[in-house]
Amino acid sequence: MKNLYVGNLPHSTTEAELRGVFEAHGAVEKVTLVTDRDTGRSRGFAFVEMTNAGEADKAIAALNGKDLGGRPLTINEAKPKTDRARGGGGGGGQRFGGGGGGGHSRDDYRGHPRQPREPRW
Repeated sequence: MKNLYVGNLPHSTTEAELRGVFEAHGAVEKVTLVTDRDTGRSRGFAFVEMTNAGEADKAIAALNGKDLGGRPLTINEAKPKTDRARGGGGGGGQRFGGGGGGGHSRDDYRGHPRQPREPRW
């Protein structure tokens, strides 16, 4: 059993259409077309579970970059959610303004990061 990520899908693609494309290369266990929670519209990617790992590898080789509805498909082995890098966060840089030079940041107190304090008011 191998789970494949299929990206860059036209938003008009149906699960049946996608199943047909992959069944030409082997047995398809399940097709999951990812849709927007609010609108129900396709988000442009899907997951295809194929029964045989060898057939799945052949499907990747045959279909990756192939045109579907005017768009080149991106197909690879799906990675579990826990393995992917987490998004969000951002920021970085120095948190506090001002400060003198000397090559030290305000967090450089004897190798320990500065602990946040309660406001004085």
